Amino acid sequence: MLAGETIDGPGAVGYGLATIASDGCVLDTWYPAPKVGASPSPASTVTLTQEQATLALGATSIPCVRSDPHRAVSVIAVQTSIDDLEQPPRDAHDVYLRLHLLSHRLIRPRKVNLDGLFSLLASVAWTSFGPCLPERIEALRWEARSASFALEVRSIDKLPRMTDYVVPSGVRIADANRVRLGAYLGHGTTVLHEGFCNFNAGTLGASMVEGRISAGVVVGNGTDIGGGASIMGVLSGGGKQVVSIGERCLLGANSGTGISLGDDCIVEAGCYVTAGTLVKQPSGEVVKAAELSGKSNILFRRHSQTGAVEAIPRNRSWGSLNPALHVA
Repeated sequence: MLAGETIDGPGAVGYGLATIASDGCVLDTWYPAPKVGASPSPASTVTLTQEQATLALGATSIPCVRSDPHRAVSVIAVQTSIDDLEQPPRDAHDVYLRLHLLSHRLIRPRKVNLDGLFSLLASVAWTSFGPCLPERIEALRWEARSASFALEVRSIDKLPRMTDYVVPSGVRIADANRVRLGAYLGHGTTVLHEGFCNFNAGTLGASMVEGRISAGVVVGNGTDIGGGASIMGVLSGGGKQVVSIGERCLLGANSGTGISLGDDCIVEAGCYVTAGTLVKQPSGEVVKAAELSGKSNILFRRHSQTGAVEAIPRNRSWGSLNPALHVA
């Protein structure tokens, strides 16, 4: 179990503010302080009274509970309870609570069921004025300009960026647009401008992220994901192997892997290893890379003359992360 994990039971509860469109569509729900453990009530989301909201969220929440005719939304205070995180989410509020648990580092990636989440979420326009339905953008743009404001539409997506809801302690994120809500970033992690981390994925300690961490991928402490490097996920449905990267690994620039790596592994710059890649071992035997999945102390490289992918045993470290870059 990770330091800081507080998983006491199968359920969770969150008190928060939900944005509801005029047609009843749930656009988002923000849970400032979600908790894991036994749920105090059956699985549900209920609207809180002003008194209940003040007790749960504090008096500062009261001005937030209001209607916004410009975005055609209402903001309400809610309590969401989940009986069992191993069961699929029931609705959009449920999904948002699970994503918050991940980004608050209360539960690790792949330890919560997110099956079917996209069918429960609406496509939302994430704007500088807050979330709204995409069809509301043009009217909102005119209203903003009439008030001498410029409307920024950051994305049209089913998931927002993490930092609009959760800012984990001890991390650096150069471009907040490249980390989605539901990412789990370990203390000491740095995500540089070209780095990306999807939901239900992330780093378990101090890591350098200059490449792509796809949905479902877990990266160990002390690992460097080099510029342009990519780790295969299963979100698109193209593959079923869930990939983990061990501690103190290095994925060189523009490299990639579709298999798990154990500790102290290197994938050479420009080398992409998929499960079906034929890999030559020092003995001369050629195997599919899937047979080496999860093994430690391996250097994957391409022979400079033949182009064959080789797996070379390693007995020394590639170096380490620069400590100065991982102090928040």
